[in-house]
Amino acid sequence: MSNEQKNSSAKGVRAVIASFAIQLTLGICYIWSVFQTGIAESIFDGNHASAGIAFSLVLAMLSLASPVAGKIAAKQGTRKTVFIGGILLGIGFFTASQANSNIGWLLWLGYGVIGGIGMGLTYSTTIGLAQRWFPQKKGLVTGIIVAGLGLGGVVFTPVIEFSINFFGGVGYGELNTFMVLAVVFLVVCCVGSIFLEEPPAANAAAAAASDNDVTPSEMLKRPAYYLVTAVFLLSVVGGLMMIGFARPIAVARGLESTATIGVLSIAMANSLGRLCWGTVSDKLGRINTIFVLLIGSAILSLLVNVVDGYFIYVVIALIGFLFGGFLSNFPSLTAELFGVKNVATNYGFVLFGFGAGAIASSQIGGHFMNIASTYDDISRLVPAFVIAAACSVVGIVLMFILKLNIKKSQA
Repeated sequence: MSNEQKNSSAKGVRAVIASFAIQLTLGICYIWSVFQTGIAESIFDGNHASAGIAFSLVLAMLSLASPVAGKIAAKQGTRKTVFIGGILLGIGFFTASQANSNIGWLLWLGYGVIGGIGMGLTYSTTIGLAQRWFPQKKGLVTGIIVAGLGLGGVVFTPVIEFSINFFGGVGYGELNTFMVLAVVFLVVCCVGSIFLEEPPAANAAAAAASDNDVTPSEMLKRPAYYLVTAVFLLSVVGGLMMIGFARPIAVARGLESTATIGVLSIAMANSLGRLCWGTVSDKLGRINTIFVLLIGSAILSLLVNVVDGYFIYVVIALIGFLFGGFLSNFPSLTAELFGVKNVATNYGFVLFGFGAGAIASSQIGGHFMNIASTYDDISRLVPAFVIAAACSVVGIVLMFILKLNIKKSQA
Protein backbone atom coordinates (compact mmCIF):
# COMPACT_ATOMS: atom_id res chain seq x y z
CA MET A 1 0.00 0.00 0.00
CA SER A 2 1.42 3.37 -1.04
CA ASN A 3 1.69 6.35 1.31
CA GLU A 4 -1.11 8.03 -0.61
CA GLN A 5 -3.38 5.02 -0.08
CA LYS A 6 -2.45 4.89 3.62
CA ASN A 7 -3.27 8.58 4.04
CA SER A 8 -6.56 8.13 2.23
CA SER A 9 -7.44 5.13 4.40
CA ALA A 10 -6.58 7.09 7.54
CA LYS A 11 -8.89 9.91 6.45
CA GLY A 12 -11.68 7.40 5.90
CA VAL A 13 -11.17 5.91 9.36
CA ARG A 14 -11.16 9.40 10.91
CA ALA A 15 -14.40 10.19 9.10
CA VAL A 16 -16.00 7.02 10.49
CA ILE A 17 -14.76 7.75 14.03
CA ALA A 18 -16.02 11.34 13.85
CA SER A 19 -19.35 10.12 12.49
CA PHE A 20 -19.57 7.63 15.35
CA ALA A 21 -18.94 10.40 17.91
CA ILE A 22 -21.58 12.62 16.32
CA GLN A 23 -24.10 9.78 16.25
CA LEU A 24 -23.26 9.13 19.91
CA THR A 25 -24.61 12.57 20.83
CA LEU A 26 -27.65 12.11 18.58
CA GLY A 27 -28.46 9.11 20.76
CA ILE A 28 -29.55 11.60 23.44
CA CYS A 29 -32.78 12.04 21.49
CA TYR A 30 -33.48 8.32 21.87
CA ILE A 31 -33.61 8.30 25.67
CA TRP A 32 -36.71 10.47 25.88
CA SER A 33 -38.20 8.17 28.53
CA VAL A 34 -35.73 9.72 31.02
CA PHE A 35 -37.51 13.05 30.46
CA GLN A 36 -41.03 11.72 29.80
CA THR A 37 -42.47 11.59 33.33
CA GLY A 38 -40.97 14.86 34.56
CA ILE A 39 -41.94 16.79 31.44
CA ALA A 40 -45.48 15.35 31.50
CA GLU A 41 -45.92 16.39 35.14
CA SER A 42 -44.25 19.81 35.08
CA ILE A 43 -45.36 21.14 31.69
CA PHE A 44 -48.37 19.13 30.47
CA ASP A 45 -50.31 18.50 33.69
CA GLY A 46 -49.57 14.77 33.64
CA ASN A 47 -50.57 14.21 29.99
CA HIS A 48 -48.11 11.64 28.63
CA ALA A 49 -49.39 11.88 25.05
CA SER A 50 -48.75 15.65 24.97
CA ALA A 51 -45.27 15.20 26.41
CA GLY A 52 -44.55 12.44 23.90
CA ILE A 53 -45.23 14.83 21.01
CA ALA A 54 -41.71 16.20 21.51
CA PHE A 55 -40.24 12.74 20.85
CA SER A 56 -42.55 12.27 17.85
CA LEU A 57 -41.56 15.62 16.38
CA VAL A 58 -37.80 15.16 16.70
CA LEU A 59 -37.98 11.89 14.76
CA ALA A 60 -40.55 13.18 12.27
CA MET A 61 -38.45 16.25 11.51
CA LEU A 62 -35.38 14.01 11.25
CA SER A 63 -37.10 12.12 8.45
CA LEU A 64 -38.37 15.28 6.72
CA ALA A 65 -35.02 17.07 6.89
CA SER A 66 -32.87 14.14 5.79
CA PRO A 67 -33.65 14.29 2.03
CA VAL A 68 -32.89 18.00 2.06
CA ALA A 69 -29.69 17.30 4.00
CA GLY A 70 -28.60 14.83 1.34
CA LYS A 71 -29.00 17.44 -1.39
CA ILE A 72 -27.18 20.08 0.66
CA ALA A 73 -24.33 17.65 1.36
CA ALA A 74 -24.06 16.80 -2.35
CA LYS A 75 -23.52 20.48 -3.16
CA GLN A 76 -21.83 21.91 -0.07
CA GLY A 77 -20.17 18.81 1.38
CA THR A 78 -20.92 16.71 4.46
CA ARG A 79 -18.67 18.85 6.68
CA LYS A 80 -20.69 22.07 6.26
CA THR A 81 -24.00 20.23 6.48
CA VAL A 82 -23.13 18.56 9.78
CA PHE A 83 -21.71 21.81 11.19
CA ILE A 84 -25.02 23.56 10.51
CA GLY A 85 -26.84 20.58 12.02
CA GLY A 86 -24.82 20.93 15.23
CA ILE A 87 -25.68 24.62 15.47
CA LEU A 88 -29.39 23.87 15.06
CA LEU A 89 -29.29 21.10 17.68
CA GLY A 90 -27.71 23.53 20.14
CA ILE A 91 -30.31 26.20 19.39
CA GLY A 92 -33.12 23.66 19.59
CA PHE A 93 -32.20 22.28 23.00
CA PHE A 94 -31.60 25.79 24.36
CA THR A 95 -35.08 26.79 23.12
CA ALA A 96 -36.58 23.71 24.79
CA SER A 97 -34.95 24.70 28.08
CA GLN A 98 -37.07 27.89 28.11
CA ALA A 99 -40.42 26.04 28.07
CA ASN A 100 -42.88 26.04 30.98
CA SER A 101 -46.51 25.10 31.61
CA ASN A 102 -47.71 28.32 29.94
CA ILE A 103 -45.56 27.95 26.82
CA GLY A 104 -45.22 24.19 26.51
CA TRP A 105 -45.12 24.60 22.74
CA LEU A 106 -41.52 25.86 23.11
CA LEU A 107 -40.55 22.29 23.99
CA TRP A 108 -42.15 20.99 20.80
CA LEU A 109 -40.51 23.77 18.76
CA GLY A 110 -37.04 23.47 20.30
CA TYR A 111 -36.58 19.78 21.09
CA GLY A 112 -38.89 18.56 18.34
CA VAL A 113 -38.79 20.84 15.31
CA ILE A 114 -35.44 22.68 15.48
CA GLY A 115 -33.65 19.76 17.15
CA GLY A 116 -35.17 17.33 14.65
CA ILE A 117 -34.01 19.39 11.68
CA GLY A 118 -30.51 19.53 13.17
CA MET A 119 -30.58 15.80 13.65
CA GLY A 120 -31.75 15.35 10.05
CA LEU A 121 -28.77 17.32 8.77
CA THR A 122 -26.33 15.08 10.64
CA TYR A 123 -27.86 11.60 10.65
CA SER A 124 -28.13 10.25 7.10
CA THR A 125 -25.29 12.46 5.79
CA THR A 126 -22.72 10.81 8.08
CA ILE A 127 -24.04 7.37 7.10
CA GLY A 128 -23.81 8.24 3.40
CA LEU A 129 -20.26 9.55 3.80
CA ALA A 130 -19.09 6.34 5.49
CA GLN A 131 -20.67 4.20 2.78
CA ARG A 132 -18.86 6.23 0.11
CA TRP A 133 -15.55 5.74 1.92
CA PHE A 134 -16.07 1.97 2.30
CA PRO A 135 -18.52 0.90 -0.44
CA GLN A 136 -17.64 -2.80 -0.10
CA LYS A 137 -18.47 -2.88 3.61
CA LYS A 138 -21.77 -1.01 3.74
CA GLY A 139 -23.35 -3.22 6.41
CA LEU A 140 -20.32 -3.09 8.70
CA VAL A 141 -19.64 0.67 8.55
CA THR A 142 -23.34 1.51 8.74
CA GLY A 143 -23.63 -0.77 11.76
CA ILE A 144 -20.63 0.87 13.44
CA ILE A 145 -21.92 4.40 12.92
CA VAL A 146 -25.53 3.84 13.91
CA ALA A 147 -24.31 1.77 16.87
CA GLY A 148 -23.04 5.09 18.17
CA LEU A 149 -26.62 6.35 18.12
CA GLY A 150 -27.73 3.49 20.36
CA LEU A 151 -24.63 3.65 22.56
CA GLY A 152 -25.39 7.32 23.18
CA GLY A 153 -28.24 6.18 25.39
CA VAL A 154 -25.87 4.09 27.50
CA VAL A 155 -23.33 6.88 27.82
CA PHE A 156 -25.70 9.76 28.44
CA THR A 157 -28.45 8.14 30.54
CA PRO A 158 -26.47 8.28 33.82
CA VAL A 159 -25.16 11.75 32.89
CA ILE A 160 -28.69 13.03 32.27
CA GLU A 161 -30.02 11.31 35.42
CA PHE A 162 -27.30 13.03 37.45
CA SER A 163 -28.01 16.37 35.80
CA ILE A 164 -31.76 16.15 36.44
CA ASN A 165 -31.16 15.31 40.10
CA PHE A 166 -28.53 18.05 40.40
CA PHE A 167 -30.98 20.66 39.13
CA GLY A 168 -33.81 19.63 41.46
CA GLY A 169 -34.99 16.14 40.53
CA VAL A 170 -37.77 14.74 38.34
CA GLY A 171 -40.19 17.46 37.32
CA TYR A 172 -37.67 20.23 38.03
CA GLY A 173 -34.29 19.42 36.50
CA GLU A 174 -35.21 18.49 32.94
CA LEU A 175 -35.19 22.00 31.47
CA ASN A 176 -31.77 22.95 32.85
CA THR A 177 -30.49 19.62 31.57
CA PHE A 178 -31.63 20.59 28.08
CA MET A 179 -29.41 23.67 28.38
CA VAL A 180 -26.40 21.50 29.28
CA LEU A 181 -27.09 19.20 26.34
CA ALA A 182 -27.26 22.20 23.98
CA VAL A 183 -23.58 22.81 24.73
CA VAL A 184 -22.75 19.12 24.21
CA PHE A 185 -24.31 19.15 20.74
CA LEU A 186 -22.54 22.34 19.73
CA VAL A 187 -19.11 21.07 20.77
CA VAL A 188 -19.26 17.48 19.50
CA CYS A 189 -21.07 18.05 16.19
CA CYS A 190 -19.22 21.21 15.19
CA VAL A 191 -15.76 19.91 16.15
CA GLY A 192 -16.49 16.46 14.71
CA SER A 193 -17.51 17.96 11.38
CA ILE A 194 -13.90 19.09 10.84
CA PHE A 195 -12.87 15.45 10.26
CA LEU A 196 -15.64 14.66 7.75
CA GLU A 197 -13.62 14.79 4.55
CA GLU A 198 -15.08 13.56 1.30
CA PRO A 199 -13.52 10.40 -0.19
CA PRO A 200 -11.16 10.66 -3.18
CA ALA A 201 -12.41 10.14 -6.71
CA ALA A 202 -11.39 6.46 -6.71
CA ASN A 203 -13.63 5.67 -3.74
CA ALA A 204 -16.47 7.71 -5.17
CA ALA A 205 -16.17 5.83 -8.44
CA ALA A 206 -16.22 2.49 -6.63
CA ALA A 207 -19.28 3.56 -4.67
CA ALA A 208 -21.06 4.65 -7.82
CA ALA A 209 -20.03 1.62 -9.87
CA SER A 210 -23.49 0.12 -9.88
CA ASP A 211 -26.13 -0.37 -12.52
CA ASN A 212 -28.93 0.30 -10.04
CA ASP A 213 -28.04 3.88 -9.11
CA VAL A 214 -31.17 5.98 -9.35
CA THR A 215 -31.96 9.59 -8.57
CA PRO A 216 -34.49 10.43 -5.84
CA SER A 217 -37.12 11.35 -8.46
CA GLU A 218 -36.62 7.99 -10.18
CA MET A 219 -36.80 6.14 -6.88
CA LEU A 220 -40.13 7.78 -6.03
CA LYS A 221 -41.63 6.23 -9.17
CA ARG A 222 -40.78 2.69 -8.10
CA PRO A 223 -43.16 0.49 -6.04
CA ALA A 224 -40.14 -0.84 -4.13
CA TYR A 225 -39.65 2.56 -2.48
CA TYR A 226 -43.16 2.63 -1.06
CA LEU A 227 -42.91 -0.95 0.13
CA VAL A 228 -39.57 -0.33 1.88
CA THR A 229 -40.88 2.86 3.48
CA ALA A 230 -44.08 1.19 4.66
CA VAL A 231 -42.18 -1.72 6.18
CA PHE A 232 -39.85 0.75 7.93
CA LEU A 233 -42.90 2.46 9.45
CA LEU A 234 -44.42 -0.79 10.67
CA SER A 235 -41.18 -2.29 11.94
CA VAL A 236 -40.23 0.49 14.35
CA VAL A 237 -43.53 1.01 16.16
CA GLY A 238 -42.82 -1.46 18.98
CA GLY A 239 -39.20 -0.39 19.47
CA LEU A 240 -39.96 3.33 19.52
CA MET A 241 -42.87 2.75 21.88
CA MET A 242 -40.57 0.95 24.28
CA ILE A 243 -37.84 3.58 23.95
CA GLY A 244 -40.34 6.28 24.85
CA PHE A 245 -41.93 4.44 27.76
CA ALA A 246 -39.35 1.98 29.13
CA ARG A 247 -38.93 3.88 32.37
CA PRO A 248 -42.65 4.54 33.03
CA ILE A 249 -43.41 0.87 32.33
CA ALA A 250 -40.80 -0.26 34.85
CA VAL A 251 -42.06 2.24 37.45
CA ALA A 252 -45.66 1.14 36.92
CA ARG A 253 -44.61 -2.45 37.60
CA GLY A 254 -43.18 -1.54 40.99
CA LEU A 255 -39.56 -1.33 39.85
CA GLU A 256 -39.04 2.38 40.43
CA SER A 257 -35.75 1.95 42.28
CA THR A 258 -34.24 0.14 39.29
CA ALA A 259 -36.24 1.76 36.46
CA THR A 260 -33.08 3.26 34.97
CA ILE A 261 -32.04 -0.31 34.12
CA GLY A 262 -34.86 -0.34 31.58
CA VAL A 263 -33.53 2.75 29.86
CA LEU A 264 -29.94 1.51 29.92
CA SER A 265 -30.83 -1.99 28.76
CA ILE A 266 -32.75 -0.84 25.70
CA ALA A 267 -30.08 1.73 24.87
CA MET A 268 -27.22 -0.78 25.18
CA ALA A 269 -29.09 -3.53 23.32
CA ASN A 270 -30.12 -1.03 20.65
CA SER A 271 -26.48 -0.14 20.05
CA LEU A 272 -25.33 -3.76 20.05
CA GLY A 273 -28.14 -4.72 17.69
CA ARG A 274 -27.15 -2.07 15.16
CA LEU A 275 -23.62 -3.43 14.99
CA CYS A 276 -24.46 -7.14 15.12
CA TRP A 277 -27.37 -7.15 12.67
CA GLY A 278 -25.47 -4.92 10.25
CA THR A 279 -22.66 -7.48 10.17
CA VAL A 280 -25.08 -10.42 9.95
CA SER A 281 -26.90 -8.85 7.01
CA ASP A 282 -23.63 -8.66 5.00
CA LYS A 283 -23.79 -12.48 4.95
CA LEU A 284 -27.49 -13.29 5.37
CA GLY A 285 -28.79 -10.51 3.13
CA ARG A 286 -30.80 -7.43 4.09
CA ILE A 287 -34.23 -8.81 3.23
CA ASN A 288 -33.75 -12.12 5.05
CA THR A 289 -32.40 -10.28 8.07
CA ILE A 290 -35.40 -7.95 8.17
CA PHE A 291 -37.72 -10.98 8.02
CA VAL A 292 -36.03 -12.37 11.14
CA LEU A 293 -36.24 -9.02 12.91
CA LEU A 294 -39.95 -8.61 12.15
CA ILE A 295 -40.82 -12.09 13.39
CA GLY A 296 -38.87 -11.53 16.60
CA SER A 297 -40.46 -8.11 17.15
CA ALA A 298 -43.97 -9.51 16.79
CA ILE A 299 -43.31 -12.17 19.43
CA LEU A 300 -41.55 -9.84 21.88
CA SER A 301 -44.24 -7.14 21.62
CA LEU A 302 -46.77 -9.69 22.87
CA LEU A 303 -44.44 -10.85 25.66
CA VAL A 304 -44.37 -7.30 27.10
CA ASN A 305 -47.89 -7.95 28.31
CA VAL A 306 -47.23 -11.25 30.09
CA VAL A 307 -43.79 -11.17 31.76
CA ASP A 308 -43.47 -10.20 35.41
CA GLY A 309 -40.83 -8.69 37.67
CA TYR A 310 -37.29 -8.21 36.44
CA PHE A 311 -37.98 -10.30 33.33
CA ILE A 312 -39.45 -7.14 31.82
CA TYR A 313 -35.90 -5.84 31.52
CA VAL A 314 -34.95 -8.87 29.43
CA VAL A 315 -37.85 -8.25 27.07
CA ILE A 316 -37.04 -4.53 26.91
CA ALA A 317 -33.43 -5.33 26.01
CA LEU A 318 -34.41 -7.84 23.32
CA ILE A 319 -36.83 -5.38 21.76
CA GLY A 320 -34.01 -2.83 21.68
CA PHE A 321 -31.65 -5.41 20.15
CA LEU A 322 -34.03 -6.11 17.27
CA PHE A 323 -34.93 -2.44 16.86
CA GLY A 324 -31.25 -1.65 16.39
CA GLY A 325 -31.19 -4.16 13.55
CA PHE A 326 -33.84 -2.25 11.65
CA LEU A 327 -31.84 0.97 11.94
CA SER A 328 -28.68 -0.63 10.54
CA ASN A 329 -30.39 -2.59 7.76
CA PHE A 330 -32.68 -0.07 6.12
CA PRO A 331 -29.82 2.28 5.10
CA SER A 332 -27.99 -0.68 3.53
CA LEU A 333 -31.17 -2.01 1.91
CA THR A 334 -31.77 1.45 0.44
CA ALA A 335 -28.23 1.49 -0.99
CA GLU A 336 -28.67 -1.98 -2.52
CA LEU A 337 -32.04 -1.24 -4.11
CA PHE A 338 -31.37 2.29 -5.31
CA GLY A 339 -27.58 2.61 -5.41
CA VAL A 340 -24.90 4.18 -3.22
CA LYS A 341 -24.36 7.33 -5.26
CA ASN A 342 -27.49 9.12 -3.95
CA VAL A 343 -27.97 7.11 -0.78
CA ALA A 344 -27.95 10.09 1.61
CA THR A 345 -30.87 11.71 -0.18
CA ASN A 346 -32.66 8.46 -1.05
CA TYR A 347 -32.42 7.15 2.49
CA GLY A 348 -33.73 10.50 3.65
CA PHE A 349 -36.94 9.77 1.74
CA VAL A 350 -37.10 6.23 3.16
CA LEU A 351 -36.85 7.82 6.61
CA PHE A 352 -40.34 9.24 6.06
CA GLY A 353 -41.52 5.82 7.18
CA PHE A 354 -39.46 6.09 10.33
CA GLY A 355 -40.89 9.53 11.07
CA ALA A 356 -44.45 8.33 10.57
CA GLY A 357 -43.70 5.36 12.81
CA ALA A 358 -42.40 7.74 15.48
CA ILE A 359 -45.61 9.76 15.46
CA ALA A 360 -47.78 6.64 15.51
CA SER A 361 -45.84 4.94 18.30
CA SER A 362 -45.76 7.93 20.66
CA GLN A 363 -49.45 8.67 20.23
CA ILE A 364 -50.55 5.05 20.55
CA GLY A 365 -48.28 4.46 23.53
CA GLY A 366 -49.13 7.84 25.09
CA HIS A 367 -52.88 7.24 24.76
CA PHE A 368 -52.80 3.88 26.50
CA MET A 369 -50.27 5.08 29.09
CA ASN A 370 -52.69 7.88 29.99
CA ILE A 371 -55.42 5.29 30.49
CA ALA A 372 -53.08 3.11 32.54
CA SER A 373 -52.10 6.09 34.71
CA THR A 374 -55.72 7.12 35.23
CA TYR A 375 -56.71 3.66 36.49
CA ASP A 376 -53.30 2.97 38.10
CA ASP A 377 -53.30 -0.28 36.14
CA ILE A 378 -50.40 -1.07 33.82
CA SER A 379 -52.43 -3.83 32.16
CA ARG A 380 -54.32 -1.04 30.38
CA LEU A 381 -51.19 -0.63 28.25
CA VAL A 382 -51.68 -4.13 26.76
CA PRO A 383 -53.46 -2.97 23.55
CA ALA A 384 -50.53 -0.72 22.60
CA PHE A 385 -48.11 -3.61 22.24
CA VAL A 386 -50.73 -5.83 20.61
CA ILE A 387 -50.96 -3.12 17.95
CA ALA A 388 -47.14 -3.14 17.68
CA ALA A 389 -47.17 -6.91 17.15
CA ALA A 390 -49.84 -6.56 14.46
CA CYS A 391 -47.69 -3.93 12.71
CA SER A 392 -44.80 -6.40 12.58
CA VAL A 393 -47.05 -9.07 11.05
CA VAL A 394 -48.23 -6.67 8.34
CA GLY A 395 -44.58 -5.76 7.77
CA ILE A 396 -43.78 -9.42 7.13
CA VAL A 397 -46.49 -9.59 4.47
CA LEU A 398 -45.18 -6.44 2.77
CA MET A 399 -41.64 -7.82 2.80
CA PHE A 400 -42.86 -10.87 0.87
CA ILE A 401 -44.43 -8.51 -1.68
CA LEU A 402 -41.18 -6.52 -1.87
CA LYS A 403 -39.20 -9.71 -2.47
CA LEU A 404 -41.56 -10.66 -5.32
CA ASN A 405 -41.27 -7.13 -6.74
CA ILE A 406 -37.47 -7.35 -6.76
CA LYS A 407 -37.51 -10.76 -8.48
CA LYS A 408 -39.92 -9.43 -11.09
CA SER A 409 -37.77 -6.37 -11.82
CA GLN A 410 -34.67 -8.56 -12.19
CA ALA A 411 -36.33 -11.10 -14.48
